[in-house]
Amino acid sequence: MLWSVEREAACLAARRAAAVLAEWRGRFQVREKGHADLVSEADIAAQHTIREYLQSRFAHHAFLGEEDATHHRPGPEAPPTWIIDPLDGTTNYVHGLPLYSVSIGLQVDGDLVVGVVYDPSREEMFHAASGQGAKVNDTPLRTSRIDRLDHAMLLTGFPPDLRGNERTLDWWRYFSFHAQTLRRLGSTAINLAWLAAGRCDGVYAFDNHVWDVAAGVVLVREAGGIVTRVDGSTYDPYLPDLAASNGPLHSALLRALGSEAI
Repeated sequence: MLWSVEREAACLAARRAAAVLAEWRGRFQVREKGHADLVSEADIAAQHTIREYLQSRFAHHAFLGEEDATHHRPGPEAPPTWIIDPLDGTTNYVHGLPLYSVSIGLQVDGDLVVGVVYDPSREEMFHAASGQGAKVNDTPLRTSRIDRLDHAMLLTGFPPDLRGNERTLDWWRYFSFHAQTLRRLGSTAINLAWLAAGRCDGVYAFDNHVWDVAAGVVLVREAGGIVTRVDGSTYDPYLPDLAASNGPLHSALLRALGSEAI
């Protein structure tokens, strides 16, 4: 079946990376890419492991990783491109909070076609391929059916540095009053995987990178959800904003995001 081999390979690569992260725990050094934006030796080692393995399987494929020196959108003639976040939730990992993930997506001809998010703390492998549905381990995923904002659990993410991004806090206040409940987990990939699993009903964020979302977007779509920009336009993973939902909630989520209430 189309993309089955790539999905299996991404799952194996994610497990290998998670083993590297486990080995590095307690002996890594941390530096800041920017204010409160951490990177550890573990991130770099895990990304190298993923790339080495996938390159051995798909020699003609390209790679775009969070820890690469440059980040360019693949051009129209680009080969299939693996989009990698070796450790989504670095701050959680560094502090010993067991809520982080390995995220691996595959983009082909401009479309995201494979998505794998592995949560090693719970041994949950979320995986999907275009047209094949989504699963966690061997269990099929399906988004929730909540269609009212006041009945919905929302997840969101914050930029590492809130200075200059105070509007993020305005939206936190707004949804705290208008949704049933609101959570910030610290891993965008897990946010989207849990949306696909029906554990929440919507996700919004304004400061994403493509490696944060590439895998999760495939999971959400294949589980029956919807992903757009916050203004409802066609989603572009290389732009920072995202509105994702179970499907039935999407119009209400977009109305809220388009309001002038804040």
